[in-house]
Amino acid sequence: MNGAEIRGVLAKNIKSCREHRLWSQADLAAYSSISIPFLSEIERGNKWPFPDTLGKIAQALNIQVKELFQEKTSLTDKERDFATTLVKEMFIAQKAAAENVIRQHLGEIHDE
Repeated sequence: MNGAEIRGVLAKNIKSCREHRLWSQADLAAYSSISIPFLSEIERGNKWPFPDTLGKIAQALNIQVKELFQEKTSLTDKERDFATTLVKEMFIAQKAAAENVIRQHLGEIHDE
C-alpha cells in the first residue's frame, strides 16, 4: 500500500467514526483540539496529521490510533447478526407501540 492509499484509509476511517457518532467536523475538531480546516484536509486525504494529532483524534473518538489505519472491508458475521437482530427488535417494538396507540384511540372513540 502506498502513501496515498494509507492516507485514504485514514481519511475514510476518521470520517466514518465521526459520522457514526453523528458529529460534525466542528464537533470532532473541538473534541480533539484541532482546527476545522485541518480536520477537513485530513478527511479528504490531503494532509498528514502529526502523531500527537492522531492521538488527539483517536482519543476524541474513543478508539486506538491503530484502528484509524485498519482497512474495513465489510461487516463481520457477528456485526451483521447484531445489526439484523437490532433492526428486527426495533420493528417489533415500533409495531407494539403503534398497536397500543391504536387500541387507546379506539377505546376513546368507543367511550364517547
